[in-house]
Amino acid sequence: MNPFEKIFNYRIISRMEDSGVFLSTSHERSWLKLMLGHPSAAAAFSGVTLDKLRTLLEGEAPLNLAEDLIHKASTAEVQVYHPLVRVLRRSIQHHQGIQVSIGLNNGHPGPEQSGLPYRLEYSMVKREWYLLWYSWTRRDFMSIRLKKIASACEVPAAPELVRTTQAEIHRILESRRQSAVIEVLPDYNRELSRILYAFSCFEKEVRYDEDKDTYYISLFYLGNEGEYVLSKMRFLGKRVRIVEGNWLRKRMRQSALKALALYGASPDQTLTRQE
Repeated sequence: MNPFEKIFNYRIISRMEDSGVFLSTSHERSWLKLMLGHPSAAAAFSGVTLDKLRTLLEGEAPLNLAEDLIHKASTAEVQVYHPLVRVLRRSIQHHQGIQVSIGLNNGHPGPEQSGLPYRLEYSMVKREWYLLWYSWTRRDFMSIRLKKIASACEVPAAPELVRTTQAEIHRILESRRQSAVIEVLPDYNRELSRILYAFSCFEKEVRYDEDKDTYYISLFYLGNEGEYVLSKMRFLGKRVRIVEGNWLRKRMRQSALKALALYGASPDQTLTRQE
C-alpha cells in the first residue's frame, strides 16, 4: 500500500467525516474486486448494488493471492453470508422493528416475537452470524444465532418506541461494560502492532509512559466477553500483563495454578527454561 496515498486519504477523511463520502486506496479497491468474485457476493448485495460496484471497479486489477497464500488442511467452507442478513441489516439502518419466528429443537417454527434489531455480528471461530436485538415480547436484550431463526420480516415501529428501546439497550450494555488495563512489557514494545491487533475487536485506548518506556492499553468489553479476552492474554504470553481488572487477574491466576498442577509443579517452584 502506498503510504502517501493513505496519509492523503486520512487528511481528507478527517475533513469529510459527515459528508457521506468514502475514500479508498487502490489496495482496498483491488481487495474489494477480489471479494466480489466470491459466490456469496450475489447474496450479500442486491443486483443493482452489485452491478454498480463492479462497474466502478472495472479499471482495477483484482488482488492476486494465488502465489502468496496456500490454504492447507482446511475444513469444508460453510455459508459465509446468511440470507437473513440483508433483511435484518435494512431494518437496523431504517430503525424499524422486526418480527421473527425462532425454530424449536424439533425443527418446527416457534411463536412469533417482535422487537428491535441492534447489531449483526459474525463469529470467526464458530463461523456463524448472530443477531443482537431487544425483544418487546420478552422485554429482554438477547443474542441469537441466525440459523435458529425460521423467518424474519420488517415491521413498522413508532419513533418514540424505537427511541425508548434504543435507550434501554444502551443502558443494558453500559451495565455489562467491563474494563481492564493491560501493560505491554518494554522488551516487546516493537510488537505493539501485533498486540493491538489481538484486541482489534474491542474498544480501547493506548497510553505511553515515557519515564517507564511502557505502553498501557485500557480495554473495554462486555461481561460475557471476559473469557475471550483471557484467551488473547494467554496467546500473547509474557508480552503483556494485566495491571487493572480484578476478575481477569483472578481468572488468570486460576488457570496458571491449574496448568502448574497438571504438570506436577507447585506454585512456589521457579520454572526455568531448558536450553
